[in-house]
Amino acid sequence: MFVFGLLTTILPAVIVIFAIAYIAKNKNKEDDETMIRHLYTYLVLFATLMMVIGGGISIFMVTADLVSPSGYYQSFSDYEMMRESEKVGGNTQISEEELRADYEQLVEDEKARIRENAKNQMIKSLGFIVIPLPIFIYFNRLRRKHIE
Repeated sequence: MFVFGLLTTILPAVIVIFAIAYIAKNKNKEDDETMIRHLYTYLVLFATLMMVIGGGISIFMVTADLVSPSGYYQSFSDYEMMRESEKVGGNTQISEEELRADYEQLVEDEKARIRENAKNQMIKSLGFIVIPLPIFIYFNRLRRKHIE
């Protein structure tokens, strides 16, 4: 993940530096404008493609959370000890069945919370695909026109 972040921040800067060096070397104004347009187009294509790929990866991860919600679930023995420490002051008796039912409800509530968060994250991740994809397609068609 670190390499991906480093690549997305350093690669555009390196491209810009090479473009400036190329412009300084070749002083033809018409070629410079064409090269800058191409550079801009490729930078937009790169940025939008990275956003679409990131959104796709995020959707894949969220789908895994929807299918199999994993999280930290307190063990029943830990839950039982916690409830025992709570009832020291109140001195109320809870049967083993009630305690087990409360624990199962706690686990089910946690799974439901994870699923709801996953649904929310999926909607957000779709934005990283739906918004930049038309821009990518437009600039890719623009690039093809300039090449032909």
